[in-house]
Amino acid sequence: MNYLIFNLLISQTVGSIFPVLMFVLIFFMVGIVSFWFGYIICIRIQKSKLEDAQTVAQKIIEDAKKDSDSYKKTARLEISEEIAKSRADLESREKKWQREMYQTERKLNERKSSLDKKQDSLSNKEREVVKKEKDLVIKERGLIAKTEKLKREIEEITSRLQRIARMSTDEAKVELMKTIESETKKEAANMIKEIKDKAQRTGEKEAAEIIVSAIQRCATDHTVESTVSVVALPSEDMKGRIIGREGRNIRSFENLTGVEIIIDDTPEAITLSGFDPVRREIARISMENLVSDGRINPGRIEVVVEKAKKEIDEIIRNTAEETVADMGITSLHPELMRLIGRLRYRTSYGQNVLQHSKEVAHISGLMAGELNLDVELAKRSGLLHDIGKATDQSIEGTHAIIGSELARKYGEDMVVVNAIAAHHEEVEPISSIAALVQASDAISGSRPGARRDTIEAYLQRVDKLERIAAQIDGVEKVFALQAGRELRVIVEPSKISDAEAVVLASDVANKIERELRYPGQIKVTIIREVRATEYAK
Repeated sequence: MNYLIFNLLISQTVGSIFPVLMFVLIFFMVGIVSFWFGYIICIRIQKSKLEDAQTVAQKIIEDAKKDSDSYKKTARLEISEEIAKSRADLESREKKWQREMYQTERKLNERKSSLDKKQDSLSNKEREVVKKEKDLVIKERGLIAKTEKLKREIEEITSRLQRIARMSTDEAKVELMKTIESETKKEAANMIKEIKDKAQRTGEKEAAEIIVSAIQRCATDHTVESTVSVVALPSEDMKGRIIGREGRNIRSFENLTGVEIIIDDTPEAITLSGFDPVRREIARISMENLVSDGRINPGRIEVVVEKAKKEIDEIIRNTAEETVADMGITSLHPELMRLIGRLRYRTSYGQNVLQHSKEVAHISGLMAGELNLDVELAKRSGLLHDIGKATDQSIEGTHAIIGSELARKYGEDMVVVNAIAAHHEEVEPISSIAALVQASDAISGSRPGARRDTIEAYLQRVDKLERIAAQIDGVEKVFALQAGRELRVIVEPSKISDAEAVVLASDVANKIERELRYPGQIKVTIIREVRATEYAK
């Protein structure tokens, strides 16, 4: 009984505890499984994060490698560029030093050559002076001997005339004087011919330099060219407006343009006067614009003058570009281009200098082509030969020397520089092109109509030139050639001897110098011809 009760109690107790134990066991198992799954999940999450971190780290490493390579390439490029730049800079400096050394060496060679030439010239002149002194001593002795001989002959002739012709002393003196005068003229003519021949052989070069220097210093081209421009006005009242209150308008205009305004009694017109043709043209355009606009005051004058300057600069630039294009010339310095354009407003003896320069360039190019020389170099020299005339009065010297210095300064070839300097024979030509430019300049300046000279004045000058020589006794015919630059005189051989022809040429030249005014020079040629004709039968 008791055993049964005990078993029953135990069974009841176990029956009530078992579910709890089962629940605890299940809960424990679930906890263990959950912990295990959680642990596994945590491990996987950490592993995933670790993999992500490794991936990011790998990417960072790769990016760092790429950036490092990029930086290396950039650094290499920068270093290469810096090296190339430094190398170019060094090469540029080296070339500059070489150019400077070459220019210095060239200048030294030129100076040495110039000094050698001067030394040779001085030596030649010294020898010529010594020779001339010896010749003069010999001639002086000869003249003394001739004088004594003449005295003896005079005494003999006097006594002979008195004895044979039974003349009085006075009559004999007259006859004797005629004879002596005739003989003296012949001897003087022979002596003049001999001296002139010798001077022509030894002194032609020095004479040319002296004559050219005198012509250049005379500067006659400035005295004959036009220096005024006339501006028409709509009414006489406009003169007062141009003057302005107390003359402020006219003073402002003259200060801005550098040109003088002349207001006189000429109806409805004023005159602009100035030596600078470019400034005068700016003043003319400005005045015409002011007159047409009607508003004249210092402020308006300043605006209009500035606008006119820009307009003239544009015209000068376009003129230079058209001229160079027509000539087929390239690579001219901008400053030389500007000076070429300024020649449009420059005249010499009434001849436009730009047109004259273009003619010289064309003629030089044609002759260079015929002689198989450099045509472009000849044209370049011809176009630039008068470039010195485009400068203002601030630069001293002749236009040929000024032009050559400008050409040298702006990198022109030495042949061009020499051709410019030598076209008036101020320096010795060193090339055939320089001689061509000289000839072309003479051709362009000497053709009829090139320089300011009306047909009537030209014909009168030529007619007077012929009449001057025709009036001399013994002259048979006279012909003026080369537009009046050469005079050929044909004389009667029975009246004029060869020796007297030399004296006659000098007399005609002196008479022309006294009675005529003309540019350049006139060549006088005396022609004496003796013909003997006989027929064989």
